[in-house]
Amino acid sequence: MPMKSVNPATGAVIEEFETLSNEQIEKKIAGAERAFDSWKRLSYEERATHLLNVADHLEENVEKYAKLLTTEMGKLIGEARSEVEKCAWNFRHYAEKGTEYLADRPVETDAEESYVTYEPLGVILNVMPWNFAFWQALRMAAPILMAGNTILLKHASNVPQASLALEEIFVTSGCPDHIYQSLLIGSSKIADLIGDDRVRGVALTGSEGAGRAVGELAGKNLKPVILELGGSDPSIVLPDADLSFACTNAVKSRLLNNGQSCIGSKRFIVHESIYDDFLEKLTEIFASQVIGDPMSEETTLGPVVSEDALQTLIEQIEENRKAGATVHYGGKRSDVASGFYLEPTILTDVTSEMPAYNDELFGPVVVLYKYAEIEEAIEIANATDFGLGASIYTGDPEKGRDLAERIEAGSVFINSIVKSDPRLPFGGIKNSGVGRELSQEGARAFTNVKTVWVDEPTEQS
Repeated sequence: MPMKSVNPATGAVIEEFETLSNEQIEKKIAGAERAFDSWKRLSYEERATHLLNVADHLEENVEKYAKLLTTEMGKLIGEARSEVEKCAWNFRHYAEKGTEYLADRPVETDAEESYVTYEPLGVILNVMPWNFAFWQALRMAAPILMAGNTILLKHASNVPQASLALEEIFVTSGCPDHIYQSLLIGSSKIADLIGDDRVRGVALTGSEGAGRAVGELAGKNLKPVILELGGSDPSIVLPDADLSFACTNAVKSRLLNNGQSCIGSKRFIVHESIYDDFLEKLTEIFASQVIGDPMSEETTLGPVVSEDALQTLIEQIEENRKAGATVHYGGKRSDVASGFYLEPTILTDVTSEMPAYNDELFGPVVVLYKYAEIEEAIEIANATDFGLGASIYTGDPEKGRDLAERIEAGSVFINSIVKSDPRLPFGGIKNSGVGRELSQEGARAFTNVKTVWVDEPTEQS
């Protein structure tokens, strides 16, 4: 079955692409394995040069790739430009820091010399999602490549143009052949790839269900895995917070990427003393959103990715309304265009018996909670199967630090939105995944952490 590239702003099919045959897949795997044999022999400095070339190419073609992302996925054009620029920054970061992250680590023992070294594993399969079609693929790629591995990309089936463009970037940048290849294949082929002896590890960013399936396959085949899955991130607003700042930032996090971000703030937990004012401000901001063509610089909220995604959100909203939640604002399909647009939506009066209390709503929908005591806020924040990120807004950063220790999440941001940054490790706990991307942890994720012990020979009597 061909893959379709559909414009979410219009619902129109842009182009169709044939999936790879088994013979073509085999050729790609063999090419990746051959490329690894030579790529791993390059020095860190030589690999860094190629990473810098990729960064240069991205920066020189920001507009080209931004328009592709907006057309195929529906993100705002300004956000698309920022995504491409962030990818370039990530490659520059690993070009500059990779040698430090991957350098041999001396350890003092009884040996004459002992150290830990980090050796590449080989071909790594990357299974990537559509919502940040460049960033999530390339944030994973930079550390894996810097470590000396090669990559096979199985991208989401609804972004075939982005998938092919990613391979093109490495070719055009003058990188060695086959170090990064795109596979236009369906999900049914993933099991065979993970089971192939030439594939030495797998990284997935996606849904909890996909993560469980890939994690099981990786375990069955005894291969290392990184899983970055869903999130239901809380934003806790303390009574001493700057209300306008907290509300504006929480909304920025929630509506980023048209509400389709794993680390978007999805649950606002607000102290009762400022709850009414916060809700008024939140409603005002949501009502001011300009819904429309994501290519327009004036638009502030674009479409969700597909008709299925839109209908799922509408059904989730209705399910919670029937269970007793209040749809304070929005909740319906927007008729601004023929694409897949949802009104920004505020749900209140959600209780622990309702689906929205735990489930991730992947679109421009906020669940707003009121709390009286901080223990109640912590309980609500942690009452989810997910644990990706969280944010805390307070006038007292020390109070924020103390509270951060009690939040079950892979990252906690105080007076800031949650974001991924190549200088810091990124990932979640609970059903939000296993392992860490980025920073030093990401550079070493797909390496053989090898101990080397050296003693002088002992004279024989």
